[in-house]
Amino acid sequence: MFKGLGALGDMAGMMKKAQEMQTRMAELQDAMARTVVLGEAGGGLVKARVTAKGEVTGLDIDPSILLASEKEVVEDLIVAAIKDGQARGAAKNAEEMRKMTESLGLPTDMKLPF
Repeated sequence: MFKGLGALGDMAGMMKKAQEMQTRMAELQDAMARTVVLGEAGGGLVKARVTAKGEVTGLDIDPSILLASEKEVVEDLIVAAIKDGQARGAAKNAEEMRKMTESLGLPTDMKLPF
């Protein structure tokens, strides 16, 4: 029934590869939840710790900018630092996904999970 399809005809092999991919995907997701990147704004006056999955885990604000008259600036810097951290986390996540798909012999531009 599957003659001439080569590797595609090997259902057992495909299932094994799918299971391997699922296991490695779960491991990668766990690792990305533990990987913390640092986002910065205002030349390092505000720093945000963000997981590679985008969860903000902490902020560090230089006390020199904590003035009532600078409230809006501080708020903007906090948002910018969080966005920077999330962008760095997303880039780290994308790079690790690319490495995983490449190691499995899949196209590196394949979007996982499906």
